[in-house]
Amino acid sequence: MPNLILFDDPVIRTALLPFTFTRPVAGIRIGIQTLAEKWADVLGQPGSFLTESYLQAKFPQNAGDDNWYVNGAVCPTSALQEAISALALGAGLITADGVVLVVRTSSPLATPPTVDDAYDFQTFSDPLTIVFNPWDIFVQNGDQIRADFARLTAGRTSTPITDPFTRCYAPENIFVEPGATIRAAILNAEGGPIYIGKNATISEGSIVIGPFSLGEESTVNWGGKMRSNTSIGPFCKVGGEVGNSIFFGYSNKGHDGFLGNSVIGEWCNLGANVNNSNLKNDYSNVKLHSYATGHLEDTGRIFCGLMMGDFTKAGISTMFNTGSVVGVSANVFGSGFQPKHISSFSWGGAIDGFATYRLEKALEVAAEAFKRRGKSFDKQEEAILREIFTKERTRSFDKPSRFDL
Repeated sequence: MPNLILFDDPVIRTALLPFTFTRPVAGIRIGIQTLAEKWADVLGQPGSFLTESYLQAKFPQNAGDDNWYVNGAVCPTSALQEAISALALGAGLITADGVVLVVRTSSPLATPPTVDDAYDFQTFSDPLTIVFNPWDIFVQNGDQIRADFARLTAGRTSTPITDPFTRCYAPENIFVEPGATIRAAILNAEGGPIYIGKNATISEGSIVIGPFSLGEESTVNWGGKMRSNTSIGPFCKVGGEVGNSIFFGYSNKGHDGFLGNSVIGEWCNLGANVNNSNLKNDYSNVKLHSYATGHLEDTGRIFCGLMMGDFTKAGISTMFNTGSVVGVSANVFGSGFQPKHISSFSWGGAIDGFATYRLEKALEVAAEAFKRRGKSFDKQEEAILREIFTKERTRSFDKPSRFDL
């Protein structure tokens, strides 16, 4: 079988910042799994990555004399899987719009494939979900929960829910992995499936509406209100009200406060009563900071909340405006609505302004966060953050954007 290598389309990768500062595109979670985990499941092997040079130590490429290079922004389907399996060496698939989906080659690639390369490209015209923009992650999340749920639970039997005080609606659409704990909760899967991961916890008084996914070892705190189309990645603690949002993993929102139409990276923490706006008072389209243009760009959507990169923290009662983008390893606090774009390694808030977060202190805090979860903050992790600090603080990836309500 050919080696599976997930490549970053450079245009898509830039559009998906700040999430792709710290991971390949295929490391993004949408639905129950990351894109890389989906492809590993459907093609029956773990994937490696063709990504930015500073990420390659953590996300290496393992190529041989027969390789599938698959676009890491594409969600797999049965039809695409079959088309990939039928590809001959030297052939590839593209969309009608010219997006390269996959090439099969006997040579390792140093750069992502393009439509101008000498492959025998065929047009794949079946419907696909491709993550082109940050908001696509939450827009497509419900459908991806359904797709992942069907694949992950096929032919399996759920662990029974035995708590007498838990009420389940449409229990046939609820799947519980071994070791999970559910107490005195309401689970409503009439509108979509609910997936509860291994050793996860849904605490007393919680209300969960499907489609919904709770990752391994994650917790919904007491009285949590989990609205539909929400995915909580592994090792998270989440409370308050969360709707149509995604936590990639290892992040916390343990207290009350609203989070809607938002995407939160790894190793983030939202303090008590942190809230975000996801709808403008005049119902006009939300504009979001673009790392490609350095300006606010129209999302074409009236609902859009907070996009937060890895390692970022928000102090108690922090308020994020509609369509806010916060980079990697920022520390945000203080009264008033925060700016719609906050650069990586920023320290401060809207009222008193921002300074540069001292790199050595940021690394110390990141290492402590890893230690609290029993993980090692190694030289690879440190090198990635140092590279992002250099690029962001010199503005090679980032241009200032105006504050636009």
